[in-house]
Amino acid sequence: MEIILLGIFLHFVGGFASGSFYIPYKGVKQWSWESYWITGGLFSWLIVPLIAAYFTVPHFIEILQNADSSVLMWTYTFGVLWGIGGLTFGLTMRYLGLSLGMSVIMGLTSAFGALAPPIYRDLFTDSTEQTFTSMLQSTGGLWVLAGVAVSLVGIAFCGRAGIIKEQEMADHHKKAGVAEFSLTKGITVALISGMLSACFSYGISAGRPLAEAAVAMGSNSLFQNNVTFMVIMWGGLTTNLIWCAAMAIRNRSYTDFVNPETPRLRNWLLSAAAGTTWFLQFFFYGMGESRLNNDASSWVLHMSFIIIVSNFWGMFFREWRGASRRNMRVLYIGIAIILFSICMVGWGNYLR
Repeated sequence: MEIILLGIFLHFVGGFASGSFYIPYKGVKQWSWESYWITGGLFSWLIVPLIAAYFTVPHFIEILQNADSSVLMWTYTFGVLWGIGGLTFGLTMRYLGLSLGMSVIMGLTSAFGALAPPIYRDLFTDSTEQTFTSMLQSTGGLWVLAGVAVSLVGIAFCGRAGIIKEQEMADHHKKAGVAEFSLTKGITVALISGMLSACFSYGISAGRPLAEAAVAMGSNSLFQNNVTFMVIMWGGLTTNLIWCAAMAIRNRSYTDFVNPETPRLRNWLLSAAAGTTWFLQFFFYGMGESRLNNDASSWVLHMSFIIIVSNFWGMFFREWRGASRRNMRVLYIGIAIILFSICMVGWGNYLR
């Protein structure tokens, strides 16, 4: 039971990091979106993952050199697709804010990320890892699946609360919490992000041989996913670097980095803090997943904690200012349902 509780706690830390990473970006001044997004991305997708792997997986270079090319290709490919999800994730926060944006994205990501890998193993592989069929045939697996379903209900309530907010609140209240608020743009990119962000979960499954090699070569199983993360992050960096470079050329915003009239040092530090915090969500997610050994429950725990934390920050930054009591009641019900689903998932893992 202690291992299960440790896994849940690690997922909470990862969810807290994910729900909080965008906050430092709010302090960036006089830089375009693409400038601070790719600056933070250099830390989250390149620098920090490399440092994490260096200190936790001593033979990571040898593991990558000896890895099957198909494993590297699929892990990287899912990273590229996840990178598109991450790119549109940032745009969603820009247009919808933390509360509404996170609710829409996490609802889709939770469903795709939690259920697709075991279903894929059922249909296309002979893997001995947990499949959807095996989950249906065990009491613990049924509890986990029920927890996933209940979590989606809670996320739907949070999303409904966000929609009610947009219907009830005056424009000046919306702009006060989210400076570039745009419901149409935000929902569009949120739908793309929600579906493609789940590819991170697929990347972990595709890179499982890398994690197994890390353990076989003496790495602590708690950090076994860090070498896999490196490859996934390279894919994410590729996508975001291409897009941000194109935006910088089109908008001539590449001058942000040399313009003496902007607070360059402050912006670099804030972007670095955001990027580092972004990666920490996966660092702790990997540790939590290694302890629960169940990608369905790990993914839904991660998503649920993100929803809770992001809605807290949304209230802290007054994104809900002007909302009615009815509106807030729907939000609180959604958060309560998510917390209940977390207990269901934890109990299902304990039964396993």
